[in-house]
Amino acid sequence: MDALPPLIWLQAFEAAARTLSFTAAGRELGVTQAAISQRIRLLEDRLGQKLFVRHPRSLTLTPAGQAWLPSIHDAFARLAEGTQEVFGGTPSRAVTLRTTPVIQQSWLAPRLLDFHRAHPEVAVRLVSAIWPDDFGPQGADLEIRYGLGDWADMQAVSLGDESLLPACAPSLATMLHEPADLAGRTLLHAVGFAVGWTTWLERAGVAGLEQACPALTCDNQVMTLTLASRGGGVALTHRRLLEGRDDLVAPFSLAVPSEEAFWLVRPARHSDHPDVLLLWEWLQPTGPWPSSGGERA
Repeated sequence: MDALPPLIWLQAFEAAARTLSFTAAGRELGVTQAAISQRIRLLEDRLGQKLFVRHPRSLTLTPAGQAWLPSIHDAFARLAEGTQEVFGGTPSRAVTLRTTPVIQQSWLAPRLLDFHRAHPEVAVRLVSAIWPDDFGPQGADLEIRYGLGDWADMQAVSLGDESLLPACAPSLATMLHEPADLAGRTLLHAVGFAVGWTTWLERAGVAGLEQACPALTCDNQVMTLTLASRGGGVALTHRRLLEGRDDLVAPFSLAVPSEEAFWLVRPARHSDHPDVLLLWEWLQPTGPWPSSGGERA
């Protein structure tokens, strides 16, 4: 293999192998049983071998899983020892913030850096939510979710109205002067959003143009934006996700509003720890203006 599997897959394997339970592993890592199962499946696909034998009510390790587990235990132990040696002990209370990788890489990154510079004494633990089931009231102090803001037993603060517009590499944008120029261009689709290419093309006056365009469909915006930045096509993305990027531009000004939006969320019975409250206030639209680039959300 050219690269190691993602760390969250390895964490899922280590926890599930140690507990022999996807449910227990999910509880330990602050995600759902379904998320652990998905990460294990992706890891097995990457490795080309099964790691667990799934029984109706239990798990056992395959010979390959048994042989690999000591190496994983050793790797995590050495990582912990190295972290302790270089950085010292882990603070007793870290604020756990959970959200999707795409919002981390764009909107959140400058705000989190500014927060850290202003409050270096506050430890923040950032957790990625890859799948919808990764979100939930357990395992995180705060979350940034996408939707209508109507989650039960949660307090939600809107991060602002949302709209979607096309985005592509600057070199491709020079060839796109009007929406009709999208004909024959690859359209990059991210599933799971209320507003898609069909809606945008209708608003742009070129309804049905997607039938004349090759398509690539991804289950997340991280991949569509990555493909677009490499000249692989045109993605439809949220305006705020273009903040601070120079590898993507919007070739057209038309943006289609969406009823769905990003929300800062915490459990209704939330923590009153001062560090949690500090980050909660900081990330709200009325919080401090980020100095690291991008327009205010």
